[in-house]
Amino acid sequence: MIEEIQDDAEQRMAKAVESLKHDLARLRTGRAHTSLLDQVTVEYYGMEVPLKQAANISVEDSRTLAVTPWEKHMVPVVEKAIMSSNLGLSPVSAGQTVRVPLPPLTEERRREMVKLVKSESEQARVAIRNVRRDANASLKDLAKRKEITEDDERSGQEGIQKLTDRYVAEVDKVLEDKEQELMEV
Repeated sequence: MIEEIQDDAEQRMAKAVESLKHDLARLRTGRAHTSLLDQVTVEYYGMEVPLKQAANISVEDSRTLAVTPWEKHMVPVVEKAIMSSNLGLSPVSAGQTVRVPLPPLTEERRREMVKLVKSESEQARVAIRNVRRDANASLKDLAKRKEITEDDERSGQEGIQKLTDRYVAEVDKVLEDKEQELMEV
């Protein structure tokens, strides 16, 4: 039972770290990356679909993305969707391709993004601590029902704390890496 609780807690903590990595991958660092346009949606045959389902997105060079819609009539729709996505990007259509140049980041914008990254990291830490709280509550409940001994409960809580420390350290490492990436000129 204790192992099941610890395994569940570990899986949930790992998901919190993965979610943080996914969220931080969307933040642009001045280099072109196709995931920058992941949240952009376009109307395609009457439905809102992610841009990557209606077009091919590729990195043209370190500061430019190329978006090639599957169908020629989608070029203005894709261009409008990117403009209205609040990403601060100005797409330029060139025939059947929409080029998205990335403006260089200013020092002020970099600092704002670092604050955002720190806030995202804190949310991941809170999620990990919530998993710890839930796991410890489950252990206490088992001890209360006399299904495990107090010593088993204490050792289980120590194991949960070690997991928590490990995943919080992983969040700190992800934060540090992203900060360095953002502040790199």
